[in-house]
Parts: sequence; C-alpha cells; structure tokens
Amino acid sequence: MAKLCVNIDHVATLRQARLGFYPDPVEAASIVEKSGASGITVHLREDRRHINDGDVLRLRKSVKSRLNLEMSTAEDIVAFAVSTVPDEATIVPENRRELTTEGGLDTVKNFKRISSVISRLKKKRIVVSLFIEPSFGQISAAKEAGADFIEIHTGKYANNFGKKSGRAEFNRIKKAACFAAALGLKVNAGHGLNLENTRMIAGIREIQDLNIGHSIIARAVICGLENAVKEMLGIIK
Repeated sequence: MAKLCVNIDHVATLRQARLGFYPDPVEAASIVEKSGASGITVHLREDRRHINDGDVLRLRKSVKSRLNLEMSTAEDIVAFAVSTVPDEATIVPENRRELTTEGGLDTVKNFKRISSVISRLKKKRIVVSLFIEPSFGQISAAKEAGADFIEIHTGKYANNFGKKSGRAEFNRIKKAACFAAALGLKVNAGHGLNLENTRMIAGIREIQDLNIGHSIIARAVICGLENAVKEMLGIIK
C-alpha cells in the first residue's frame, strides 16, 4: 500500500498572510505524524514565500518519521540542503511567478546540473528523488543521473479527472511507474491529489509514497488537521 507524506507548505502560507508566528508548521507536522502519516514534505522556495530556512531547521529536529525537502537546483538551496541533511530531497522545477509547481523537471535538458546536485546530496547520504512527468525519456535520464526515486507529476491527471483525457493520463502514469520500477527506480507520485482522485493513483502498486498537501490543509480548515489526514489515509487504504 502507498504511504502518505503530507506537504505542510500551506500551513506556513496562512502564517505568512499576517507575517506572524502562527499557525506553526512544526506543530502541524507533529499532528500529521500522530494522525498516521508516514512523512512530512516541505518546499523551500527560492523566494521563501511560505516555508523558510528556520522552519526546515526546526522540522529537521522535530520530525520523527521522514522529512522530505522539495528544492530547486539553485546554489544557495543546494548548500542549505547539504548542511541540513533531510532524509529525502526532491528536486523540482521552480518559477517564481507560478502559483504552484506547473510541471515536471526537465532532466534531459538540465542533465549536467541535476547530476551534479544529486552527487552532492548523495555524498551526505540523502535519498534523492526527481519530480518529473510520466515520460520514459525523463525516467531514463533520472536513472542515468543517479536518482534513487522519481516522483511522477500527477497534475494533468488531477486537472482532467473524470474526463477521457484524465483516464488516458492515468494510463500514462501507470505505464511510467512500471517502467521506472523495471529500471530499479523507486516511485512516488503527487500534485493535485484530493479525496476524489487519489484512489486510482493509490492503486498503482509500484507507487510507494503519495505527496499530498494543499487538499489536506484546505480540508483541515473545515474538519481539523487530524481528521483531514485520517480521511486521506482512508482513501489510500
């Protein structure tokens, strides 16, 4: 069964709306873990729009499960990751003008830089994942670059869920997961997943972790964080 890692970025987004001290991502992470999640994910963006360096440092000390740091290949971010040593680092594309990550990393085009960053992270025994589209070419490049995991971008599937195009994207994701596993890569998935569309993705046996954030935090506003996490775990099970 796929495990649930909860992205708590948007707890920090709510805090930053008033530039205050609450809600605290560290407190949220503790609730998430106690509710049964298998890991905590945060994205340290270059513009620090939500999660900041201090958050990551405190989470590194407090998280009892696994801390997954989503990150770009910008030099200051890489240096911070190397010094902080999260359990896992997921390299993602980043555009400061985007509301959220808009697509997968182009490992083929940026192979040299990505390979260099992976090497630096793995010297610190950090497990490395690449957030990519369900493309055989991108998966092969990820393997060649030295990644341990890929995380399949499920955004197109989520945006077209319930349509014929959504079914086609699901089939593409399933084939990509099988291909990656055959190459010896471990597989995660995430982006845009919610209570309606997660069940199908969770049924792909090659997928180990589902990284889900916005929908859980949004649901928590209505029913509480513990209940929101347990609801999603119920869907996955």
